[in-house]
Amino acid sequence: MRPYTSILIVPTGIGAAIGGYAGDALPVAKTIAQVCDRLITHPNVMNGATLYWNLPNTFYVEGYGLDKFAAGCWGMRPVHQNRIGLVLDQGIEPELRLRHLQAADAARATLGLSLTDYVVTDAPLNVELRTSASGASWGTIGNPDSLLRAAEILINKAGAEAIAVVARFPDYIDEQADQNYRHGKGVDPIAGAEAVISHLVVRQFHIPCAHAPAFLPPSLDPDLSPRSAAEELGYTFLPSVLVGLSRAPQFIVRETEQILKPTDIWANQVDAVIVPATACGSSALLTLSQTQSLIVTVRENHTLLQVPPQPLGIKSIEVNSYLEAVGVLVAHKAGINPNALSPNISPLHCLNN
Repeated sequence: MRPYTSILIVPTGIGAAIGGYAGDALPVAKTIAQVCDRLITHPNVMNGATLYWNLPNTFYVEGYGLDKFAAGCWGMRPVHQNRIGLVLDQGIEPELRLRHLQAADAARATLGLSLTDYVVTDAPLNVELRTSASGASWGTIGNPDSLLRAAEILINKAGAEAIAVVARFPDYIDEQADQNYRHGKGVDPIAGAEAVISHLVVRQFHIPCAHAPAFLPPSLDPDLSPRSAAEELGYTFLPSVLVGLSRAPQFIVRETEQILKPTDIWANQVDAVIVPATACGSSALLTLSQTQSLIVTVRENHTLLQVPPQPLGIKSIEVNSYLEAVGVLVAHKAGINPNALSPNISPLHCLNN
């Protein structure tokens, strides 16, 4: 039997009740990874700032790469370890830059990760944060060419196979929005801008990339939500990014003449996709819903979006919680129609009528 492969998606910057904070969807990923042979997910699920968890059967895939994979344009090739190149924004102050370099050195010495030398961008990246009418977060980067030049140096001169980017984010964030997020009630105000940064690198160079924002440490808050607390533990969010990138699969682009391997993973091998019930508009999900993949939507993980599967023509099994979703995956993996576990299974209908 071929490996049972699932994709767990929690879109970033949309206020997801689970996965909208600091790595708080990681327990979901850890649980689903126990019932799948292969779990594909993305940095928003796995990154908990200085907290992380290595799941050997889980593939850490940036959002743009995940969309290209779902469309069948790119495949994934598992690796034992990537050489990670580190890009630091010129806009980071000297002391804060040193903190990030120390975090990178700690990852090399304590976790045994393989990092190249680092590159400082030739201009400040000038990240700006935005909020949409729905309340979802997004952002812009003022000097994208500077980011791409730095990544290119790491790839061509240092042999980097994955890129970690640390960009200086504005210290001023809407105070009420920031307090809501830290208290577990709001939207991550920086998540949408982070996605823009990693998308640029993956689209241009077809290699794994993830981002860690650079901030000055926030003031102590005695009412902090546990879901946001991972971001309060130190000066940098870099460790979880480096751990994820260290074993992120490499992308295989169909248009190139790469020799395929039996261990390569392609979209037609995906058995199931799990998403919040109100966030079904992603490119990856829309594409995979046209295949034989089982789509499982989770009502309990409410978001700011109102994009359910039905108006999009997506057939799904809707469940209340991720615990129920795990049961559906177990049945599906066993070759059992999940509806057979319900007392309300409907009779067959004649197609001749």
